[in-house]
This record gives sequence, C-alpha cells and structure tokens, in this order.
Amino acid sequence: MTKPHHRYVASRPLPASNLGRLGPRRWAFHRPVHRRSTAGTLLRRLVFLSLALLGLGAISLLTYKLWVDTQTNKLIYEHNDSTLPHNHVALVLGAGLNRAGGPSAMLYDRVATAADLYDVGKVDKLLMTGDNSTVNYNEVEVMRQTAFEIGVPYEDIILDYAGFNTWDSCYRAREVFSLASVTIVTQRFHLPRALHTCNHLGVASVGVSADRQPYPTFSNEIREWPALAGTALRILLNDQPRFLGPKVDVDEVPQQ
Repeated sequence: MTKPHHRYVASRPLPASNLGRLGPRRWAFHRPVHRRSTAGTLLRRLVFLSLALLGLGAISLLTYKLWVDTQTNKLIYEHNDSTLPHNHVALVLGAGLNRAGGPSAMLYDRVATAADLYDVGKVDKLLMTGDNSTVNYNEVEVMRQTAFEIGVPYEDIILDYAGFNTWDSCYRAREVFSLASVTIVTQRFHLPRALHTCNHLGVASVGVSADRQPYPTFSNEIREWPALAGTALRILLNDQPRFLGPKVDVDEVPQQ
C-alpha cells in the first residue's frame, strides 16, 4: 500500500508586495526571494560593460588593421621591381642588434635591400634610423658600417640617432630631415603600419619589402596589433617624439 503524498503549502499568505517577485506560480511552495546587494549588482554591470568595451575595441582594431592593409597594399614593392618609383632618400628602419653587437638578421636584410636600391639608382641617400639611447647601444652606427661594407659610400649615409620607434622615425623624417617623400625599407609585416604612419604625417611614402631570407616573424606579426593601436592613439593625440633637435640637410656630407 503506497503512502499518501503530502502537498506542502505556505502556512500563511505572502505579503502582496512580494507576489510580483515569485515568477510563474507552478508550485505551492517557492524558495525565498533574496534581495541582491547594490555592490553585487554594480560589480556585474561593470563586468558586462568591460566585456562590451573589450569586444568593441577588438572589432574596431580589426577594422582599422584591415583598412590600413588595404590602403597600403598598392604602395608595397619588391626590391627588384622595375616599376618602383625613385625617391631621393630611403628610410631604413632599425630592427635590433644581435648578441655580438652586429645587425640582427632582419636588420641586415633591411640594410642590404636599401643598398640594392642605391646601386640601381632607385634612391640616392640612405637615412638609417634607429636606437642610440645609450652609449653601449648604437644601432644606427652598425647600420652605417654594414652599408659601407656592402658598398654604399659614407657621404650618402645619414644617421638618425633618435628613431626609437616607427612613429618617431617618420615624424623626425619630416621635422628634422625636412623630407616630403621617402622609400621605406623594412619587412613585409611591418610595412603597412610604417607606410600608414609616414603618409599620415605628410611624408609621401612607398615601401620595399626586405624579406630576403626566412626568419621567425610570428611574434612580430602579433606585436603589430598593439603597435597599430598605439599608432592610432598617437594620431588622435598628435603626439611628438621624445627628441627632435636641429634641422639636418640630408645632402650635406656627414662626418665619419
């Protein structure tokens, strides 16, 4: 014989003010309704707002990157492309030194590519721009010595000791070296941002890819995303480089 099932009911009716919070009345007994704390509600809203802003930022950066790549693609040439337009100056961007103090693989390729452009008459001067922030780290002097050993004479090599990043190099090309146009020499992954930066700053630019050998660039390609976001911020703020200095005539014979 089965036992009878008891149906539980509240001992007394709930106040009318609580009835709206009960939800669908499918059972005679409802779990107690607890009031959410103000701090908890605020925290949840902040979390949702942060996630929404992150999502919006990611979509905006992706759109910006695609736009930059599209706008600059037609400005990128191979070093042996006969249709590459002539510019008086090649802007050779720094890429770090190796442990022995010589040029890194990417930096050597940039210098060698610029030297090739010089040899075939596509450029007349090489502006080496890089980091010389300490006495023990002189990137541009290594670039000059490398170009000289390849065959570029000293008088056609100009040094920019304060090109700490792409923005500074392009800004100083305009303000310090008074350049209205350049041929940018760097790796393919870097060219869209470099071209976008220089052209935005009023230095009409084309780019030449310096990919002369295979080397790991995955981390550099990933780094381009936050670097491009930084470029967008500097454009919005109209940021200036840390150092500018006096004007430099690229056609004056530099001191050795």
